[in-house]
Amino acid sequence: MKILMTGSSGLIGSALVPLLASQGHQVVRLVRHQTAPGEDVAVWDPDAGKLEVSALEQTDAVVNLAGENIASGRWTEERKKRIRESRVRGTRLLSETLAQLAIPPRVLVSASAVGFYGPRGDEVLTEESLPGPDFLADVCKEWEAATEPARQKGIRVVNLRTGMALSGKGGALTAMLPAFRMGVAGKIGDGRQFVSWIAIDDLTRAISHAIAHESLSGPVNAVSPNPVRNAELTKALGKALGRPTFLAMPAFAVRLIFGEMADALLLASQRAQPRRLLDTGFTFQFPDFEAALRHVLKTHSLSI
Repeated sequence: MKILMTGSSGLIGSALVPLLASQGHQVVRLVRHQTAPGEDVAVWDPDAGKLEVSALEQTDAVVNLAGENIASGRWTEERKKRIRESRVRGTRLLSETLAQLAIPPRVLVSASAVGFYGPRGDEVLTEESLPGPDFLADVCKEWEAATEPARQKGIRVVNLRTGMALSGKGGALTAMLPAFRMGVAGKIGDGRQFVSWIAIDDLTRAISHAIAHESLSGPVNAVSPNPVRNAELTKALGKALGRPTFLAMPAFAVRLIFGEMADALLLASQRAQPRRLLDTGFTFQFPDFEAALRHVLKTHSLSI
């Protein structure tokens, strides 16, 4: 296939490009700036609403992963605006442009997140579960709604609700490693909150699966079938690194340091299940957190 991708330089995109290429697909990266002559890239400017229809022609599938990192800084009102607009504006522009094509792609796989569900305690969350009431849930609802022009055009749309991507090249895991290596890390709050996670290898395979399986559409939880509590995650990471994990951070301290982001990301409990992936025959290579963690640490020599 000829596959167009946004967010190709991000954590997920940089792992997905080589996988799709190894499967024989041609990957065209949609970028903000031309990088080098002869590369398979097309240029867009979502902030200015600029995307040439010709850049999308003769495309079989589109993968939309663009969006500002939600955990790279405290949430000010300006930052929250950028988080929302970087997802909604670009996705809407892409969907509206796809809808203009005489021959549109067969499928659009567009990123979303389990933040759609908001903090839900021990409730088991499937793709049929209702959205939450907080900022991230609102962003995810708008993000998914922005794909509607493509859906109305008849394009099969998959809204991939991802959990924490377990990778040695960035994301939450590498952000946690320094504190764990120094032995100054521990559970957050009471440690009972569920973390929905997925190994990066399984996440890229899930996206490839979503492209290939025509029966898959709408919201799809891209998470391991075995979410872990924060206390379990902390214990497993400390064990893998050979470091103590007894310095718990109480909820009030987390809120003092991180503000609104604390309740949305660090203290929120989301016990999501990948029902639709499993129903369409997807098999996880790393369904168990400890095994996935050992694989990632070993692969990237991060356990030292």
